[in-house]
Amino acid sequence: MHPALWVSKTGLSAQDKSLSTISNNLANVNTNGFKRDRANFQDLLYQTERQPGGLSTQNTELPSGLQLGTGVRVVGTTKEHTQGSLEVTEQALDLAIDGRGFFQILMPDGEIAYTRNGEFQLNSDGDIVTPNGNPLEPNINIPDNATSITIGTDGTVTAVLENQPDPQQLGQIQTADFVNPQGLQAIGNNLFRETAASGDPVDGEPGIGGLGTVEQGMLESSNVEVVQEMVDMITTQRAYEMNSKVVQTSDQMLQFISQNL
Repeated sequence: MHPALWVSKTGLSAQDKSLSTISNNLANVNTNGFKRDRANFQDLLYQTERQPGGLSTQNTELPSGLQLGTGVRVVGTTKEHTQGSLEVTEQALDLAIDGRGFFQILMPDGEIAYTRNGEFQLNSDGDIVTPNGNPLEPNINIPDNATSITIGTDGTVTAVLENQPDPQQLGQIQTADFVNPQGLQAIGNNLFRETAASGDPVDGEPGIGGLGTVEQGMLESSNVEVVQEMVDMITTQRAYEMNSKVVQTSDQMLQFISQNL
């Protein structure tokens, strides 16, 4: 079988995965706190027919040799944790992180997940939770008689209570950061889990130790740039077409051999 068929087959498969990555980015263009993915390509093993540096005679060596590649694969996808634009919502429980860091979310299994989506709400007990009902960690409870809520850039949460002139401090939101945030595992619902690749979380007060500040009444939009994704999609489409052309050409060569030999 013609080797070019198998090489082009790997190209078609890799470009298909790349297009899936691009389509996921475009699908989440309006998802708060979403970070775009980028497909990473890697060439496959080489078949060495003449070793570079091998001796062609007793006194001369091959300057380059003869190596035939066997194709390409998508070795991984990389989350680009660049800052998305901050959009003003004027909602008291809408929060955005300006800089590095993640909000910490307590999952039902007791594990901690991390998110950049600060679209929080109150549950029936007055706890600050995500749209799926998972509470912030550490938990912060808002009393029923609170008339206004203020969240400072350092995460301090205060509220004005009925018949009490002085604001009451209710707690402090802490954020966490990682040495390698690209190593976090995306689990959906705008959440990430730590992995061995991400390193251990370093939590602390927002605005200190390299952590970004908390901005109340704002949400961080997706960092997907539609124009860039469209350009990437066109590039991927053309690469797919060229690999398809190789399959067609290889088929024509095999057809010629089978009909004339």
